[in-house]
Amino acid sequence: MKSGLGTFCDDFYISCRLFLKMQMKLERETVLHFFDRIRKEYPGLRKLRKRNNGGVIIEEEASEEGSRRWIRIDPDALRFGHYAPADIEEVRAFSELIVQQAPYHFSFSDIDFDHLELAYGFDLSYRGNHDQLVAETLSGDSAAANFLFGDEAAHVIDVQPYYGIALTPECDLQAYVEVKSRTTTYEVRRESHENQPISVLMTLRKYWGVDPPATLHAAVAGLFDVADDLATEKVAPNFVTPLAAAIASRS
Repeated sequence: MKSGLGTFCDDFYISCRLFLKMQMKLERETVLHFFDRIRKEYPGLRKLRKRNNGGVIIEEEASEEGSRRWIRIDPDALRFGHYAPADIEEVRAFSELIVQQAPYHFSFSDIDFDHLELAYGFDLSYRGNHDQLVAETLSGDSAAANFLFGDEAAHVIDVQPYYGIALTPECDLQAYVEVKSRTTTYEVRRESHENQPISVLMTLRKYWGVDPPATLHAAVAGLFDVADDLATEKVAPNFVTPLAAAIASRS
């Protein structure tokens, strides 16, 4: 089953990242104790791997529907997420447990928080020139169209829009939308394309140090509230749905 936002695309995923100002010392006992606490609620988290930078990741085996949770701890950041969630409330519950437990296990403090990110990802599979499709769909009526589709243009080879806005006057809460294409010029030259995803990424970013410090739990919950509204009212109808329709018209 797909979540509501997942119905707009082929793959939907959510990730959260807390970046720290000072690096953590990842002691074996502390990391394993933290993972064991989370595994009491999510026993499917069994695949443990160490990364080259000294970080550690634990994840679930993907279900038949592709659903999979993961947690990654790096010296400078805590990351976690959920691929193909059945419901966003599932992701909220998972996130809530992690941000409640992490400060106790790793001695987090708001003075050490740099910024927090919450990202919603929408993947749309397409076998064709991603850049051409993105340009025609999102820039066809823009001032850039004369350059993209002028007589001089043999092919469109790089269109990856990136937009950012501040959601507060202090600019401590920001939202970004990025469209990522994956077509190479080699594919364009040969007119042979792989079936790869066009990704629409919406990222919310919260900085500490401007307003009175918010608890980590409150900050994550607040980002989810804003992200749900922006994704539903702005990103899905203005980016994801038009791209999905354009892909369908070319099938």
